[in-house]
Amino acid sequence: MSTPHVPARRRKLWGWGYEGERASASAVAFAESALSALLGGGPLERREPPSEDAIQLAPGRALPPASLAAFSDTSTRARALHALGRSYRDLARATRGVFPHPPDAVLFPRTEAEVAQVLEAASSARVAVVPFGGGTSVSGGVEPIVGGAYRGAWSLDLTAMSGVVEIDHESLAARILAGTLGPDLEHALRPSGLSLRHFPQSFEMSTLGGWIATRAGGHFATVYTHIDDLVEAIRVVTPSGTLATRRLPGSGAGPQPERMFVGSEGALGIITEAWVRLFQRPRHRASATLRFADFMQGARAVRAIVQSGLQPANARLLDGPEAIMSGTGAGDAALLLLAFESAELSQDALLAQAIDVARAHGAALPEGAVRSTETDGAGREATADAYKGAFFRAPYLRDELVLRGIFVETYETAVPWSGLQALDAAVRAAVASLELGPSFVAARLTHVYRDGAAPYYTVICRAPDRGEVALADRVKDAVTRAIVEAGGTSTHHHAVGRDVVPYYERERPDLFARALEAAKRALDPNGVMNPGALLRDPSAAR
Repeated sequence: MSTPHVPARRRKLWGWGYEGERASASAVAFAESALSALLGGGPLERREPPSEDAIQLAPGRALPPASLAAFSDTSTRARALHALGRSYRDLARATRGVFPHPPDAVLFPRTEAEVAQVLEAASSARVAVVPFGGGTSVSGGVEPIVGGAYRGAWSLDLTAMSGVVEIDHESLAARILAGTLGPDLEHALRPSGLSLRHFPQSFEMSTLGGWIATRAGGHFATVYTHIDDLVEAIRVVTPSGTLATRRLPGSGAGPQPERMFVGSEGALGIITEAWVRLFQRPRHRASATLRFADFMQGARAVRAIVQSGLQPANARLLDGPEAIMSGTGAGDAALLLLAFESAELSQDALLAQAIDVARAHGAALPEGAVRSTETDGAGREATADAYKGAFFRAPYLRDELVLRGIFVETYETAVPWSGLQALDAAVRAAVASLELGPSFVAARLTHVYRDGAAPYYTVICRAPDRGEVALADRVKDAVTRAIVEAGGTSTHHHAVGRDVVPYYERERPDLFARALEAAKRALDPNGVMNPGALLRDPSAAR
């Protein structure tokens, strides 16, 4: 055994982020008080997470050959860290020290050649390979659940392949290795005054390759909502060979090859690097917070704004409970957090136009709700407001809620505007039908399009002691079924993984599924690439 890759900070084995980091005491105290009152059942008692010494894993079945020893790790810590993602279901198990499907080994390739070595060895030995970037999957995408058709499973951690390799300033693009974490990527681009401007909630812990493999949604609420739009070219290592696409601003030469791998979740190969489109860092920002009588009134205003041709960088609509949870409101109104950004031009006039549209649809503009700022583009991020701060810190608070017996999970989708109200009603009815006891649903729109929106729901209730996983499965099934039956997508930006496959199959055309399976056979003849993610692994049982 060797341990070649030692990060500067140690990740938590049982929760979000790094050891020593947690939600603030004030945030935890507020959540405890509010949830005790809302959910009843007395004060919330915290249980201690497991110590590293207490974690017991099943022995590895398939150890890497000597040729991979220089970058492999079979320690308990490495295997446990790569055994689960960070959904509520994952945290419920990890906080009790339960890691039911650990990889047999974790490999940290440092070069593309070493990635190819891993895939060759795995294909020959019939060992599954599960790609791992930051491990932030909330859909079962990194848990090595493989069936009897495989001798075992290896987790392939790409974080040793990190860095911005090259910047094309003239074309506003950069070549970046897939294992680069979000903060490292932005830090490297900052001296050039550039940014990828892709800030998912997992930003601090996730990688460029993970964003591409899962079709992640990021910072922009309109236009550049997905990483898809920012990928210019990629390199992919597959069991059948290495594939590189050409850098082009656009092309009509057949189907776009990048699109086969964007969202493929490692089922077709390993993304090792990408050329991505960049933005100049914003210097001008104009923002406002508007109030609405209810969520649907706010949704109608947002629709009118985007259909008018305006393209705000931020257009987050929060219902009352969501406003309370994010610390942006008292819960007595739906709030629209609206912002325009630019590297070159003042955005005040565009914001004023959007406010006029919103007012025509019932918006109220409180005193002092409009802000206009100008920065040098090199300091604090223009979007580092209260909502964004709460957005990035929310997973730390969720850890503490899980330890206090609170179920808190999120469900996101997208639907045409014409179906939004019916979908919203269906989700709320599905939660009500579960008879969870005192509980509540919070909602927000995270991304908006000319033809529809991406609603995002949070469900909170008390969890039965040691019944957390069963509860998570019940709620997931009810909510996701309701979403798909109401015409929404099974996932807007959290990927399919293993957890969403049954619902994804209901929206995926059968003929496309056969074409995808054929592509997998061509690229991965022995079927070792992340079996069960995106496509079912018939030999695996949950």
